[in-house]
Amino acid sequence: MVHVILKRIVSYAAALENLYALGQELVVAPGAPRPKFTLEQMRTLTRALGSPEREFKSVLIAGTNGKGSVSATLASIFSAGGYRVGLYTSPHLTRPNERIRVGGIEIPDDDFARLYFRVEECGAALVQEGKLPTHPSFFEVMTAVGFCWFAEQKIDIGVLEVGLGGRLDATNVVEPMVSVITDIALDHQEWLGNTITEIAREKAGILRRNGLLITLSQHPEANNAIGEVAAELNVRGVNAAEFMPPLDAPAWGAKWQQKILGETVEIAPVLPGRHQHRNLALALAAATAICNNYGYKLTAAQISCGVRETRWPGRMERFVLPDAELELWLDVAHNPAGAWALRAMLSALPEIANSTLVFGCLADKPIAEMAQILFPIFSRVILAPVDSPRAASIAALREAGERVANQIESTDNLRDALTLAIEGNGGRRVVLCGSLFLAGAARTLLVEEFGGRPQ
Repeated sequence: MVHVILKRIVSYAAALENLYALGQELVVAPGAPRPKFTLEQMRTLTRALGSPEREFKSVLIAGTNGKGSVSATLASIFSAGGYRVGLYTSPHLTRPNERIRVGGIEIPDDDFARLYFRVEECGAALVQEGKLPTHPSFFEVMTAVGFCWFAEQKIDIGVLEVGLGGRLDATNVVEPMVSVITDIALDHQEWLGNTITEIAREKAGILRRNGLLITLSQHPEANNAIGEVAAELNVRGVNAAEFMPPLDAPAWGAKWQQKILGETVEIAPVLPGRHQHRNLALALAAATAICNNYGYKLTAAQISCGVRETRWPGRMERFVLPDAELELWLDVAHNPAGAWALRAMLSALPEIANSTLVFGCLADKPIAEMAQILFPIFSRVILAPVDSPRAASIAALREAGERVANQIESTDNLRDALTLAIEGNGGRRVVLCGSLFLAGAARTLLVEEFGGRPQ
C-alpha cells in the first residue's frame, strides 16, 4: 500500500514538474517572437485523443472580468438541480487541479497525472509525426486534460471558462449550446488588441452560426462589436437585464424576489459587490435559456439554492485569523476595471480609510492607473513581490504609488508583507489584491502559516 501511494505521489509530482516546464504562454523573452495561437493545433490534439470534447454538452463563457464568477455560479445552479457538472476555469489559485472539477470536486492527483501523461505522450507523438509544429502549450495541455476527465466522468453539462480572448482560445474547439460574454475592458492588449472594439471581436469568437448568446449591455464599443459578429452569424441574443436586482440592492448581503421559469423565488447572492449582480444575472439568464432550449429541467427553487451555494475563492474572500482583531480580505482584481469594482465594494464598508492594502501585480498591467484607483483610499500601502516571471518590480510599484499613497512601504517577500500588515495593523482591516498569483500565494500562507480560516 505504501508503495502504491508513493508511486501516485511521484507520478503527480512528475506531472506538475513537466507541466510547469512548458512555461507560461504569455511569458515572451525579450526579442523572441510571440507564440502564434491557432485552433487547428488544439483540434489536432483532441482528435488524436478521441475527441473527448464531443462527449458532453457545454457552455462557453468569455469576457474580461467576471467570467469565472459566472462559470462558478452556473455550475452550482446545475449541480443543485441534480446534474453532473464539469467546471473548467483558469487560472488556478494554488494548484492546477482547481481548474478541473466535477460536482465541485477537483480532479484527483492520480487521475490528473494519468491524463496529463496521456496528453503529453500524444502531443509528443504528433510532433514527431509532423502533425503538430510544436508541442502543445501549458493551456492546451490543461484544457485537453479537462476534456478527457469530463468525458470519462460522463458529465451532463460542461461549464467552460475561456482563458484568453475567445476566437483562438483552446476551449473554443467545443460546440457550445450557449455562449456567454461578460463585461469587456482593456486587458492583455498586446495579445487581443488596443481598443475595446478589437478585444470585443476576439471575445465574440466564441459565437456560433445560428447560436445563442447571453450578454448584458455594456461599453458602446463592445456592444457594437459583439452585435456585428452576432448579426453576421445570425445569432439569437438574450439580454440578461431581466435578472438584474433592484437598483437599490446593496453591495453586501443583497436579497430580492426574482421570477424565474414561471415561479418567484428569493435570490441571495454570496459573492459580494454590485458588479457580481451583473455576473449573477448572466448565470441566471444562461440557466433559463439552457432549460428553455435544450431540455434540461431545473426548478426556480433549485436555481435559488445553486446561487446560495456558489463558492468561488479569492473574490473578496474574508479570512479570520486566530488572536487577531482584524478583517483580512483577498481579491483577484488585476486590471483597472477590477480595481474600480473592488473600490466600489470597499466604499460600502465602514472605516475603509483606516485600512491597509497589500498590493503586487504583473508588469504588463497599467500599474499607475491601478495605483490611482486603489492606493488613496487606504491609510497604508504595503508593496509585495509577485512570484511570476511577468511580475512588476517593487521599484516600478513604488514609482507608480508614491504620489498617490498616504503611506507606502515594501517588503522582499509576501510572507513579510502579510506579517507587517497583520501585526502592525492595530485591529483594522487588511485588503490584498493586484494579481491572482498574489492572492493564491497569500491564501496558502494564510491557511498554512497564519492559521487563517476563510468565511
